[in-house]
This record gives sequence, C-alpha cells and structure tokens, in this order.
Amino acid sequence: MKSEKLKPAAITDAEIPDEQVQKVLEKYDTDSNTRRWGNKGLVWFFSLLTIGYALFHFYITFNPLPTLLQRSFHLTFAMALVFLLYPTFKKQNRTKVPFYDWILFALSIGSFVYLYYVYQDIVTTRGGIASTTDVLVAILTVILVFEAARRVTGWILPILAFLFLMYPFFSHQEWLPRMLLTRPFDLADIFGQMFTKTEGLFSTAIGASVQFIFLFILFGAFLAKSGMGKFFNDLALALAGHKQGGPAKVAVLSSAFMGSVNGTAVGNVVSTGAFTIPLMKKIGYDKNFSGAVEASSSIGGQILPPIMGASAFIMAETTGISYGTIALSAIIPAFLFFITSIMQVHYRAGRSNLRGLPKADLPEVKKVMKQGWHLIIPLISLIVMLFAGVPVSYAAFYTILVTIIVSWMRKHTRMYPKDIIKALETGTRQSLSTIIACGVVGIVIGVVNLTGFGATLTSAITSLGQGSLLLTLILTMFASLVLGMGLPSIPAYIITAIMAAPALAMFDVPILVAHLFVFYFGIFANITPPVALASFAASGLAGGDPMRTSIISIRLSVAGFLVPFIFVYDHAMLLIDATGLPANATEFAFASVSDIVLVLITSTIAVIAISAAVEGYIKTNLGVINRIILGAASIIAIIPEMITNFIGIGIIIVIYALNYMKAKKENDSSVNIESSI
Repeated sequence: MKSEKLKPAAITDAEIPDEQVQKVLEKYDTDSNTRRWGNKGLVWFFSLLTIGYALFHFYITFNPLPTLLQRSFHLTFAMALVFLLYPTFKKQNRTKVPFYDWILFALSIGSFVYLYYVYQDIVTTRGGIASTTDVLVAILTVILVFEAARRVTGWILPILAFLFLMYPFFSHQEWLPRMLLTRPFDLADIFGQMFTKTEGLFSTAIGASVQFIFLFILFGAFLAKSGMGKFFNDLALALAGHKQGGPAKVAVLSSAFMGSVNGTAVGNVVSTGAFTIPLMKKIGYDKNFSGAVEASSSIGGQILPPIMGASAFIMAETTGISYGTIALSAIIPAFLFFITSIMQVHYRAGRSNLRGLPKADLPEVKKVMKQGWHLIIPLISLIVMLFAGVPVSYAAFYTILVTIIVSWMRKHTRMYPKDIIKALETGTRQSLSTIIACGVVGIVIGVVNLTGFGATLTSAITSLGQGSLLLTLILTMFASLVLGMGLPSIPAYIITAIMAAPALAMFDVPILVAHLFVFYFGIFANITPPVALASFAASGLAGGDPMRTSIISIRLSVAGFLVPFIFVYDHAMLLIDATGLPANATEFAFASVSDIVLVLITSTIAVIAISAAVEGYIKTNLGVINRIILGAASIIAIIPEMITNFIGIGIIIVIYALNYMKAKKENDSSVNIESSI
C-alpha cells in the first residue's frame, strides 16, 4: 500500500490550491519572492552555486577556516546568491537577471576576495585596525547587506539596523540625553568594527549561522524530501482527526512537529496550513479561528524541544549553557503552551457542536507508523548525539547522512541522487533569508559592542522598572515584542538576547531563565499586531480578517504569555534549581521531584481552566461571572505559592463540578422533553 493512499480523496481534496498558497507566501513571506528564470543555463548555474555552497559547508564543518574568513565567505556568498535569486522589486520581471544584479553579485564575492587578500595584514601588521581601503570596502559591504536584507526580509530589519548604525555618528553630540552620550567615533572605528573584526557583520550571529543554523536548515530540507512532513500530517490525522474538533487538533500537532524542525513560523503556517485550514473550515470552525489555530501552533513549534527551530543551539552558543540543559528546560513550558491550544480548540468545538472527521476518511495509526516509523530515526539519533556531547555541527552533518540512509528503508521515502541534490539546493535557498538576517543583526551587535548601547538600554529598562522585578519583566516583554516584529525567530532571539535579556540580570535572574523569557516574546511577535506575519499569512490562507486572526492567535497562545512570568519566579518549571547560584551560572542542579510534579500539576490544571474561561465552555456554556471567577482562579493557581495553588485549584474544581452538574441537568431535561414528545 503506497503512502499517498493513506488519505482518501475526501481529505486531500480539501487542500488549498498551490497558486493561492504561493500568493500568500509572496505577500507575507518576503523570502518567497524569487525569480523563475526562463534561461536553462542560468538555472543550471544557480543550482551549481547552491550545491557547491552546501558542500563547502560540509567541508568546513571538519576543516574550518580562520573565523573571520569563514564567516565572511558564509555571508558574502549568500548575498551573491540573493542578488541572483531575488528581484529588486516585487513587480519586476522575474525571468531574467538585470545587469546591475550581476554587478552586485560580483561585488559581493569581491568583498570576500578582498578580505581574503588582506587578512594576514589585518591580523598581524595592523592588529584589526582598518585602513582607508578597508573602510571603503566595509561601507560597500554594509550597503550590499542592507539591500540583500531588504529583498529577503522586507524593510523592518534594515531600517532598525540603519538606525543603530547611525547612532555612533551622533552619539557624542551634546543635544543627546546624557545616558546616550559616548566618545566620538570616526569612520575607521565604525566600519572597522563592522568589517575587520568578528564583532560586526561577521559577529557571533553569523558564527552561529555558519556553524549550525545552515546545517539544520539543510537537515530540514532533507527531512522534507524524505517525506517527514507528510508522515507528521498523516500521524496527526490518525491520532486526532476523529476527535471532537479533530482537524484543529491535527493543525496543532502537525504544526508543532514541523515548526520545531523547520524554524520558520510563516513558512510553517503556509506549508501545514494549506492542508489543515480547509479541514477546520470544513467541519464548521470560523475562518478567523481556523487561521489563528495554525498561526499560534506554528509559532509554538519554535519553542518545542528538541530543536526549537535551531534557536536552542544559538542559545547554547550565546549563554555557554549546554544544549541538553536548554532542551530539557523548555519541555514543560512547551507542553503547557500546546495543552492550552488543544483544550481551547476542544472547548470551542464542544460549544459549537463540531465533530471530528469520519474515521473511514482517515489513515490508521498502525498503517501510518508502518509506512513511516523509520523517519523518526534521524530525530532520535540527533537527540542521542547532542545529549552525548557530539559537537552540534558534527551532529547535524551525521543526522543528514542518517536521514539519507533510513530513507532507503521504504520505497516511497527513498532518496535518489537527484533528490539529494535537490535537497542541497532547496536547503541553501531556504537558508538565505536567515543568513542575511544574521548579517544585519551583526550590525546591531557591532554598534552595541562599540558604544555600550546595550548597557544603556538595560539601565533604561531597570530605571523604568523602579526596582520592581514584575514591572521590569513587563517592560522587557514589550521590548522583546517590539524588537521581534517582522523578524524570523533566529534573528529575533539574537536581538532580544542582546538588547533585553541583560535587564533581568540586574535582578539576579539566571541567564538561562532570562534568555528563555526574551526568546518566547521575540517569537510571539509573529502573532502580535501591528506586524503579526504568521497570523496575517494564516488569514490569507483562511480568507479571514488579519487583525481578528491576530487577536484570536494571542488568545490561543495565552499560556505562552503567562508561563515565562511563572518560570522567572519558579525555576522548577524549567526543571532547574538555581538556589544560591550567581545570575551567570551555566550549570544547574535538577529541581526536586516534588517541586517539578507540583508545578506541572498546578500549571496544567491552571492553563486548562484558562482555556475554558477564554472559550466560555466546559461541558456546557459558562456564564460571564463563572468565566471571570474561573479565569481569576487560574491565575491564582499558577502563582508559585502553596496556599495560592490550593485556593485556585479548589475554586477551579468547584466551577468544573457545577458546570458538569449543569450539563447533566440540561441533558436530562432534553431527554425528558424528547420522551414526552
């Protein structure tokens, strides 16, 4: 039995046409606005470049170049590919490459060639001090990075980076507030920082990209080529499709699985939403709610271990905390996020009497697992290698090999040489937006390191917080939401980690806790207005209203907005015990089993109750007063104090019991009426 027969026509016919999916992608996902050349020679040329670029990264995984050269090659050649692949403007002819893009292509490569030529002089004779020629090449490279970023990410990130770049030119002016004043900087200071050191364009952001982000994006492409996405969809359908509100639960599960691997909220919305959104609408979910389920689940995938959209590895690199500690710490918060989403769609389905899909139209769990169980092996092997201490880049490379090998265990997943080549090309294409975004983020990092602006922002946040941790957390949350607007998850985390996380260190919040806090809210910027890209993309697929979809997405993600505050106060939610440790500690003891069990039980009950309060339904409708009481009790129950836990849970139990009795009475009345008729 072939895998494509697992889903009957009743399911596959509901999928959104590819043309509509592509339109939504091009509208909300800037890096999908690519050229489609008519010239076969150009197609072959670009394919060879992308494949060569990928293979070169395999080589430097085991034979690294000097840091500055390796990062420079990674960024400048990605820029060169961008100028061939992406048109200058959306409405430009996409069948050919204009002459000026060939010039930009050559200048991008020339930037690396120049740096390679003067590298020894920079690191020995000049000690990193920029010459006049260095400054000119640096200015040109920065302009090229801005233009490449505008094409693949839109205007927001380049404008943000440009504002940062302008700061050191004026930071000594007396008309600035005292806290913003610095010493004067000249062109050599500013652009030497950007180009001849590993603190600007070629910062740790690009370092993370070249070491493991690129490889994990390639890994995602290989998984997709082997049929992993289809396996996750089929498995989610088999497990939850027939349940109350089944298609929405399928959306939550499949988007969670894929979002963790592919690391892109908007791309995940479009790839899984094209299938799940029509199914949700088909059984009666509102179009805005359908889009919101897909959007909130897709951003949730970014916080789901073990991969967390590759951000877990960057966090490990940035904080010095082991990957295993980060992945384990993220388990309970991710669980609470998704249990909230599932329960909200469950209660919404109950309130609207929405049933699942007929079992006859769904694949069987046993058959799905029989056809695709082997596709789980790469993920398991990745986790084993990472927890065994294998370097992340090595683990990514070995996992790609494992993916190819296990794909041969079934004919329908088998990857032939052409599939491998296509995965290399696809992975490289998909990585370009992230690489360029990391390069632009490097400009922000360079300015922060040069001027000390990060310390200034930290001081501003803590001053506004007036010595209150809670108020500082709220201010940091809003700062992270603003800094993360319109950005992919990886650069969003990098910026928030630099700009917002240090404010929490002033209150002795452990570095792991602080980074997870800003990471969450940088991710959630994808569903919060005014630039809620994931929600807007989902509304485009569902035919809904973008702002209404965004608001519902926030409601579905309510646990994600509460849980970070809780784990700041109760570290047991992250499975760690930081008692007596300094804020910059990188190793932690496990929290006691009793503390972990308590926080897991109370938090789970609380977020389920919040879901019921939000939807106004348990077994039957909740009145306004009961909804308010239940919502307040949920907040009380999740506060990390024993007395509040018991009070909150006690109230929740009473509300649930009353609702069950009310539902039973309504059912009995209905039966009596039917009997009398």
